[in-house]
Parts: sequence; C-alpha cells; structure tokens
Amino acid sequence: MDERIWDRFLTEQDRAHVAMAPAARKGTGSRPAVLLVDIYRGVFGDEPEPLLEASRTWPGSCGLAGWQALPHIQRLLAEARRLGIPVLHITGNDSLPGWRDPSPRGGQPAEGEAAANRRRRRYEIVDELAPIDGEPVIHKIAPSAFWGTPLAGLLTGLGVDTIVVAGESTSGCVRATVVDGKSFRYRVLIAEECVFDRHEATHAINLFDMDQKYADVVSLDEAIRYLDTVGSWPQQRA
Repeated sequence: MDERIWDRFLTEQDRAHVAMAPAARKGTGSRPAVLLVDIYRGVFGDEPEPLLEASRTWPGSCGLAGWQALPHIQRLLAEARRLGIPVLHITGNDSLPGWRDPSPRGGQPAEGEAAANRRRRRYEIVDELAPIDGEPVIHKIAPSAFWGTPLAGLLTGLGVDTIVVAGESTSGCVRATVVDGKSFRYRVLIAEECVFDRHEATHAINLFDMDQKYADVVSLDEAIRYLDTVGSWPQQRA
C-alpha cells in the first residue's frame, strides 16, 4: 500500500512531517475479534443509490460507499467465521434516547407511513451481514461501541487482545470505537476497504489520523492474512 487513500488530502508540510516521523506500526496480538460497527439499514437504504438521492429518503445514508464496501465486509466476515474467530455486531438502540441532536440530518423528518416504516427499520442489520447464532448483537446509544455497553466485558470474557474493525462511519462511530478500544489497551486493526463514510475527505483524513495514533490501517488482504496466521484459538468463557 505505497500510495494511501489520504495522500492527496495532505499538505506539503503534512507530507514532510510524515516523512520525517512516519507512523509506527502498533502491532497485533494473538486473540482477535471482529467488530462490525453500525452496518444497519439506515446507512444503506433498500437499494444502491448515490448519496444525494439516497439522503432524501434515508437521511443517514452513506450513498454508494456502503454498498461498495459490502462485499469486502462479507469477505472479512466469512473468513472470521471459517476460522472460528469471534464476531460481534454493533447497532443502534431505538428504545433509549440516543446521542444525536433531536433534529435529523437534512431538516425535519419526512411524514407518512413509508417514512415511519423506514425509521422503524433503520437499526436493522442488513441481510447480507446478518448475525448468526452465537454472534452477540450490542445496541448502543453513543458513538462508541464501548460506551455504556457490555462490549469490554464480553471481549475480556473471550480473552480478546486485538479488535479488527469494520463498518461506518469512519469519521464517527468507527473512530469513536477505535479510540475507546485503544484506551482499553486493545490492539486495533482497521481493514481499509471495510470501513466507509458519506464524505470522501473525512473518510480519508480520519483513516490517516487513526493510522498515525490509534490503529494500524491495512488492506483487507493484510487483515485476512493476519486472521489466517492466528487461526482458530480456544476462547475463554466467563
């Protein structure tokens, strides 16, 4: 990965400083889990549409970015399941007040039965990445998957030392989860093709920043090689 997705957004001074002090690899452990963050209907919609069109009916849409990431996430998920590596799904929680401001992105919410149906379905994990038996689903009310949830306890009970993160948005809930994961002293790996955002610039620059400070941003191929190297491992049970 000689040329990185963020390179074209860096200033001349940024590039000079990175060349002077390149980010060190943070490394991985031997007991990973895969976290799928916020891969729900509200960011995909019911069919692929460009961002500006999709946002008219799904205000939280990431447009085509999510659909483009979908096959890559499916590949990561399939490999984790094949190897018996723990997979945890993160989504929102409609039963408690969330972290977002009351007024939705794009102004007042749409009215009518169809709009109400979309709101009811917004936190449903998309069918292509649906959990299977034994994979926990964690419902959160904050950007981070760790805040106010049992995630850290579940990972500790499983004996996990490394989290491989996929999902959205790179600049929002993925970033918040990565920072908290690092704060809990997990090793953090981000499979670049498996995270996405509605804005190209924030996606790229947040990947750059996380790679500099909190995680190793690697290609999906490298993430899968890591999982294959670790292989199946006996999970602790609380």
